Amino acid sequence: MKTLKKILAWFLGLFVLAVAGVSMWFWFTPVGLNNYVNKITIQLALSSPQVLTQLGLVDDTLLDFHSGKLDDQTEANEKRMLERMRQARAGLDRYGPDGLEGQELLTWKVTAWFLEDIIRQSEFEHSGYRINQISGVTVDLPQFLTDGHVIKSERSAERYLSRLNEFGRVLREVKVRVEDDRANGVIPPDFVIDQALTGMRSFIKGGAASNALVTTLPVKLERVEGLSEADRKRMLTVATDIVQREVIPGYEAMITLFEDLRKTANHDAGIWRIPNGEAIYSVALKSNTTTDLSADEVHQLGLGEVVRIETEMLAILDAEGIRGATLAERVNQLNNRADQLFSNDESGRAQMLEYLKAFDARVMAVAPKLFNKIPPQPLEIVRVPEYSQDSSPGGYYNPPALDGSRPGRFYINQKNTADNPKYGLATLMVHEGSPGHHFQLSAAQLIEGVPLLRKVLPFNAYAEGWALYAERLAKTDMGLYDQDPLSDLGRLQAEMFRAVRLVVDTGMHSKHWSREQAIEYMVAKTGMTETEITREIERYVVWPGQATGYKVGQLAILRMRERAERELGEAFDIKGFHDVLLMNGGMPLEILDQAVTDWIVRSKPAA
Repeated sequence: MKTLKKILAWFLGLFVLAVAGVSMWFWFTPVGLNNYVNKITIQLALSSPQVLTQLGLVDDTLLDFHSGKLDDQTEANEKRMLERMRQARAGLDRYGPDGLEGQELLTWKVTAWFLEDIIRQSEFEHSGYRINQISGVTVDLPQFLTDGHVIKSERSAERYLSRLNEFGRVLREVKVRVEDDRANGVIPPDFVIDQALTGMRSFIKGGAASNALVTTLPVKLERVEGLSEADRKRMLTVATDIVQREVIPGYEAMITLFEDLRKTANHDAGIWRIPNGEAIYSVALKSNTTTDLSADEVHQLGLGEVVRIETEMLAILDAEGIRGATLAERVNQLNNRADQLFSNDESGRAQMLEYLKAFDARVMAVAPKLFNKIPPQPLEIVRVPEYSQDSSPGGYYNPPALDGSRPGRFYINQKNTADNPKYGLATLMVHEGSPGHHFQLSAAQLIEGVPLLRKVLPFNAYAEGWALYAERLAKTDMGLYDQDPLSDLGRLQAEMFRAVRLVVDTGMHSKHWSREQAIEYMVAKTGMTETEITREIERYVVWPGQATGYKVGQLAILRMRERAERELGEAFDIKGFHDVLLMNGGMPLEILDQAVTDWIVRSKPAA
């Protein structure tokens, strides 16, 4: 409660200043590192109405000045943000690192790395594809509006309508940026444009009345106490009108632009294809792995892991009597077995959800043996929205709101239930839910005595490394597959999936592999369907380096655990080790390694 009050106090101070038009950050000089980090965090949050809503602290309160707005997507705002980052990083040196220790030293190191990483990436003005098949405002904003904006009062409903109106402005701003990218040599590959066009056309198909921004509204309005039937009808009419007048024309204009881009697009997959592409990829690798590993080193690491995991998978397939000429052929037999498939209808989808919920209950029954703190935030298991399922991954997780207004949610893609055979579901549930991302992101929100930034930092190698480490916990420490070798095969297939990513990501972006070469390699090594793999490869194309963080992070955490077990012997405490990993929030791997070293020193018995 005290932490929440402190955060609200920061927001109140800044809110008063924002209304007054005062340009200084605070009316007083921050005292101490935590206050300084809170200050720069709040300043950054205040510049993003969407971030404020995702944090979930002040929406629909007296401090809410933002929830009727969407982010500024202009080049001028981007440059303002970069300059603020530079100033924030320079100011950090006034507070350390000399003289700091414990959590304060950790805060300084983590914050410095975070700011420097953003500055490194922001130096490239035209570094990627703003609109693509899986991200950008045409994909992200609809889900933000339908899932992130919580309607719980008449005022929050009115502000939803305001945000719908803002959507048109955002689409116009981003269109200008895409045109500027084209003028500077950045045009997405032809297959990315094709998939983006499919998504945009699908979203506006059927008109405003059938659009998800409108059809999801009635149920939410019915839950608002005191809202009359007349007001509900009025709001629905207004929403339909705004979508027809602002949103659909914005999509149509973007579709026209992308159709024009398609005329000059080529088929090359790697980011090397755009100006400064090699440098952009180097920075992306550093950001996503939080290491200095080169593309060649990451590639070789992946090749070695592929060989190891393939050997273990073949052993299980042999024991289960599943024969075939290749690994992919043998796994495909399992993919098509009736006992591993849910029917691709509403009944089968409901059964899949129940299966996931039942497995999660098994995980939670064992979790207290491995963790001192079990996150109190609830976890919901829900279907990926139908309007975004075509381009969404098999499953993903969104963390709970800091104020508890929104639970953690694991989204399972049920467009085609055959894409998620039963033997792989347990590992997907562990990775995205408990004790994977749900434990990791929920635990970070519970840390006391640290600035807000430490609770929400999204270091890819740490977060995905933990989730992949959690997959192995399900076997080695939780024993959940002792009587279920096929689910253990699913675990290995998921690990192979991440190992192959090291190979194909660096293959495309550094070694000039084609999209087709990457797909062929990944299909052969995972046994997954070509449809699934194509969706994945095309994701790596538009998010260079992101897929490398998983395996690099997992291997780093496993090395840390092996070292702790070796040095501590019988004094090794698995719960304590997990506290170090989870209860300090996200951080770069090199900083996490030092935190584990410090814990080992503290944990050694007195001589």
